[in-house]
Amino acid sequence: MTHPVFLVCLPGLEPTLAEEARALGFPDLRPVPGGVETSGDWRAIWRANLMLRTASRVLVRIGSFRAMHLAQLDKRSRKFPWHEVLRADVPIRVDVTCIRSRIYHQKAASERITRAITETLGTPVAPDAPLRLKARIEDDLATFSLDTSGEGLHKRGHKLATGKAPLRETMAAAFLMQMGFDGSQPVIDPMCGSGTFVIEAAEIAMQLAPGRARAFGFEQLASFDAMTWEKMRAQTPRKAPQQFFGFDRDQGAIRNARDNAARAAVSEAVAFTCQPLSALTRPDTAPGMILVNPPYGARIGNAKLLYGLYASLGSVLKDRFAGWRVGLVTSERKLAQVTGLPFASGPILPHGGLKVQFYQTPPL
Repeated sequence: MTHPVFLVCLPGLEPTLAEEARALGFPDLRPVPGGVETSGDWRAIWRANLMLRTASRVLVRIGSFRAMHLAQLDKRSRKFPWHEVLRADVPIRVDVTCIRSRIYHQKAASERITRAITETLGTPVAPDAPLRLKARIEDDLATFSLDTSGEGLHKRGHKLATGKAPLRETMAAAFLMQMGFDGSQPVIDPMCGSGTFVIEAAEIAMQLAPGRARAFGFEQLASFDAMTWEKMRAQTPRKAPQQFFGFDRDQGAIRNARDNAARAAVSEAVAFTCQPLSALTRPDTAPGMILVNPPYGARIGNAKLLYGLYASLGSVLKDRFAGWRVGLVTSERKLAQVTGLPFASGPILPHGGLKVQFYQTPPL
C-alpha cells in the first residue's frame, strides 16, 4: 500500500533534498515550504530514512476524515484502523494542531484522539514517548501522520563528540551536494572541529548509508519487518582513497574528529591533523573542494576580532590552492567579503538560533 510521504528539511534546502531524492528514485517529487512531498510503501519509507542525507525527518500520512465537532472527532477516531500501524505495547505521543476549523481547542482534540487510541487498541500515550503521531485539523479535515524517524536524521549515530557550535550533518551534506560533490573529489576542512564535513564526504565516497548505525521510529510500528530491514541495511563499503583532510588548531577537536571517524568506519579515507591555518598546504591530489565553517561573532566571541582570521583564510587559500573551489558557512556577509574570495551566496538557513548562508567560489 502506498502512502503520501513528506520529507522534512531545513527551510531553504527543499531544492537540494528534491534533487537528492530524485537521484535515489523517489517518485512524484514536489518541493513545498519545509520539505518535499512524495509517496511510497513502507519499504520506501524505511529506505528514505536510511539513505537521505539532507532530510531532517520522514513523515507518513496514514489517513484522514472530516470532523466538524469533538463528538464526531471522537467517534471517527475510534473507527480509525490504528491497529494497521500502531502496536499495543509501544507508547506514542500525540501532537495536535488546529487551523481554521470548528474544532479549535487543541487540548480537547488531543484528549479525544488519545482516548480513542488507548481504549480501542490499548496503546499507551505519553508526552515523552519517542514515537510521535501528528494530528492536523485544518478546515475541518483531520489528517494523521506518523514521524517515522524518531530522533532527527542529522543524528547519524557516530558523532558523540562535538565542538562549541557543530554543523548538522544534514547541512554539511547539502553544502557538499550544492558544490557538486560526488565522492570522487578531494575535500579539505581547515577548521574542522568535530569533523562533520570530512566524515560526511568520506561516507559519500564509500557509499555508506547515513542511517546505517542508528535506530528509527518505524522500527516500533506494526508494519515493521525486522528481517527485511536487516537485508536493506546491510552494507558493503566501497574503497575510497585517503583524500578527505581535516585540520584544526585545537588538539581536543582533532581527537574528537578521529573518534567520530572511527565510529563512522571511515578512518581509512580520512586524515585529521592538529595545525594552525597558517600551516595549511595543498595535498598531493587533484584540485578539489575546501569547505569550512569558521567561527562567526554572533556564535563564538566577537565578530570584530574575526576579520583578521577571515582575511588570513582568504590569503592562504588564494596563495596555495589554485584550481580548488571554496565553500564557506557564516552568518556575517562582511566576514565572507573580507576573505577577498569570489563568493556567490546561497539560501539563508536557520542554524543554532542564527541565520547562516553558504558561500561558494568557482575554481580559484
